[in-house]
Amino acid sequence: MIGISLISFFIMHLAPGDPTALFIDPNVDPQELIRVRANWGLDQPIYIQYFKWLGNALRLDFGRSYLTGQPVILEIAERLPNTLLLMISSYILTLLICIPVGVYSAVKKGGWFDNLFTVLSFIGMAIPTFWVGLMLMLLFAVQLSWLPATGNLVLPLITMTIGSLAGLTRYQRAAMLEVLNQDFIRTARAKGLPERIVIFKHALRNALIPIVTILGLSLPDLFGGAFIIETIFAWPGMGRLGVQAIFSRNYPLIMGIVMFSALLIVLGNLFADIGYALVDPRIRYEKK
Repeated sequence: MIGISLISFFIMHLAPGDPTALFIDPNVDPQELIRVRANWGLDQPIYIQYFKWLGNALRLDFGRSYLTGQPVILEIAERLPNTLLLMISSYILTLLICIPVGVYSAVKKGGWFDNLFTVLSFIGMAIPTFWVGLMLMLLFAVQLSWLPATGNLVLPLITMTIGSLAGLTRYQRAAMLEVLNQDFIRTARAKGLPERIVIFKHALRNALIPIVTILGLSLPDLFGGAFIIETIFAWPGMGRLGVQAIFSRNYPLIMGIVMFSALLIVLGNLFADIGYALVDPRIRYEKK
């Protein structure tokens, strides 16, 4: 987390320009600009600014927004539930679709269902997510008038699900095919176990391990997609707030969002590690 904060802070300050130029009337007295820069700490060397920010951040004080004057942590707390609602809903919907589709495609390898979803998966991976969002908005909001163009959960949820569904379906299919070709599956079939027991009790549980890994590693992509999707659909989440902060050079708010996003990604990967042991009892984490 400290490494992320260090890199993000210095890269952010490499951008040309000055935040005061976006918030202060250019015709104001130059002495007033000097006073504002001093109040914001922008008159100090960058390494001094960083260490002061880090000391405050360790006490959960991420400063105040240049635009609203509110504490950054409060602005993030207002938007974070909406982002979590969108991401968790997308995760659940993706799993409910990709696992059965991937399993059935592997079991019926080479059939019409497998071929159809192979084509759809490659199309889904090739099409940019923002384009999918715009087409869904054009269809359901403009042409059919079924949903409002902005401010609703349905369209951004479908867009995020489509963006992650294509790749995860292929991973689930590949993992299931690998398990189905292993010796213990042939042994289970040779013992006369029903195919349903072989597939769902013996094969699926082992085939879920790669999916748990991919889900943990896909969190950065979901957060990156949330910045674009929330902006397109005007969803009041942390991603849209981050885009607004970037365009306005709102340094405290940018750093706050970066750190909270990084924290959620780290926690997501931690939960993925814990999920290994839940999916496969053979995996145990012990002190050496």
